[in-house]
Amino acid sequence: MRKKLVLSIIIFTILFIIDQVLKYGFTHFNLNIDGPYMSLQLAYNYGVAFSMFSFLAEYLKYIQLSMVIAGFIYLLKNKEVFTEYYLPITLLFAGGLSNILDRFTYGGVVDYLYWHYGFEFAIFNFADIIINCAVAIIIFMQIKQWQAERKEKKNKS
Repeated sequence: MRKKLVLSIIIFTILFIIDQVLKYGFTHFNLNIDGPYMSLQLAYNYGVAFSMFSFLAEYLKYIQLSMVIAGFIYLLKNKEVFTEYYLPITLLFAGGLSNILDRFTYGGVVDYLYWHYGFEFAIFNFADIIINCAVAIIIFMQIKQWQAERKEKKNKS
């Protein structure tokens, strides 16, 4: 458990710093670049995914911070969950807390990766990629666990 916690803190710190440095660069220097498929373009998201709930912009930072704190408390009481899912949890916390810090620092989440080839897609950031990777890892782990349980049941019968 201790080894996983230390590794988790290291990964969290590295990813959090990378994301914040990228966002600082886009907010303080003109890093906008137009490309044929993807552009780098500064934008602020005052809502959540695809700007949903932007009418709650002033309160989202507190709502999201409360959710992170609740998740942290849950993990303190259920250490086995952290032990099993420490990597995706670390990714979720790094991306989530970095985006929450944006809300306190810039008033909204700093986005800059704009996909526009074939269809207009949302503008997103490195933290969003981290969060999506965490969700993919959790889904993969759940599928593997389900398959193992199914195989075990089949072997018992």
